[in-house]
Amino acid sequence: MAALTRTAGRLAWVAAALALSACSLLKPSDKAESGTAATSESPADEASSSGREVATVRLITAQTPAVRAYRKIGARHIYNKYASRIYKGKIPPLVYAVVVVETDIDATGKVVRVGFSRTPSHAPEVAPMIAELIKATSPLPSPGKLGAHTYVDTWLWDKSGNFQIDSLTLGQRSR
Repeated sequence: MAALTRTAGRLAWVAAALALSACSLLKPSDKAESGTAATSESPADEASSSGREVATVRLITAQTPAVRAYRKIGARHIYNKYASRIYKGKIPPLVYAVVVVETDIDATGKVVRVGFSRTPSHAPEVAPMIAELIKATSPLPSPGKLGAHTYVDTWLWDKSGNFQIDSLTLGQRSR
């Protein structure tokens, strides 16, 4: 009986791992078009104005150590720009809005597009505000060898309009 329970447990872990990996494989690519455009230039204009080709394909990057490190660098850049808007200390247990943001950057760090994988239905005003904040900080620091890619980060938004970014959050209070 114990061997059967262990086998069932292992099968459950394998099934969960396969389900999670399938989520990223089955993500529709046309969802990227529903995000807010970061610039008014077309990709062709962008390439000709910079004198070099810029990747136009969305590359949602796996969460490698290099990408996690770049998320912190990007978040620090945003924190420096909006120092007065960063929520001080631990976030309250019930955050006003949690927004998962997909930021496309080119090889120089220029924000090409800001999209969202999760937006709060009760606070529709927050996502466009976050998009404007990110666009206003462009260009982000150069991604170096990572090159053009899309990175995902979570914004924790307080009712006051202050925020923390998950990469640099101090956590949440229990009360």
